[in-house]
Amino acid sequence: MEQSKNHNKIETASFDLQQYLDRIKFSGEIELNIEGITKLMRSQLFTVPFENIDVQAGKVISLNGDDIVNQIVNKNRGGYCYQINGLFSLVLQEIGIPHYYVAARPMVNPGQNPKTHLGIIATIEDEEYLIDLGFGGNSIRKPLKLGDTGTEIQHDSDIFTLVKTEENEFLLQVLIGKEWSNLYSFGLTPQRWIDFKPANHYNYSHPDSVFVQNLIVVLQNPLGKKIVFKNAVKSVTNGTTEIVSFEDDQLESILESEFNLKI
Repeated sequence: MEQSKNHNKIETASFDLQQYLDRIKFSGEIELNIEGITKLMRSQLFTVPFENIDVQAGKVISLNGDDIVNQIVNKNRGGYCYQINGLFSLVLQEIGIPHYYVAARPMVNPGQNPKTHLGIIATIEDEEYLIDLGFGGNSIRKPLKLGDTGTEIQHDSDIFTLVKTEENEFLLQVLIGKEWSNLYSFGLTPQRWIDFKPANHYNYSHPDSVFVQNLIVVLQNPLGKKIVFKNAVKSVTNGTTEIVSFEDDQLESILESEFNLKI
């Protein structure tokens, strides 16, 4: 593709739409409506894992577009929010869906948290939607309409809602049991791609970062998800959870068999 002249967005000289579609096992024509973008989003969610393996190995996480394409499309790897959502942004650019980035404040962990998460706001059929494939085990599974604030929305076996905060921001919540759990808050101020470099540096290098502290691998599927956290695999199927511990020397085979990851 021709390199974008919009420096607010991720740029690459190596992105090829068909190679991407092959990577995510997408078949058929891409439709520029909510059903079509949902199909694209789910195809990527079910084939590209959320993972921080390189962070755990002490590597620098690049925000260069060509590096992201090479890692996920060519090397069959995954990544965390900047890489996964960055790749999907390249898709939206290629097919002509207007969108911009927002900075989100994760609220899963206790205490004060900086705005280290990247989300996408896309305009589809004249409506604004939150798109996010990169929030680990609690990722939404289809675009979430900003106009549906306060509505309970079913995504397979998960239920999400967006509420407005006193700061006039949006708060994404997920229903766990009978209680709403906060995931992250965000405003609608557009961010440039380069604005996420400090947050990325924090996520891959700071001792307080959850990605530095723990191995996290997540792969969604139509019935639920599989998650590696520390030394256990959690499988969630239709709302039922099973947890199996493993030894360090089993990790490589588990990543290959359960997540299609070779390290």
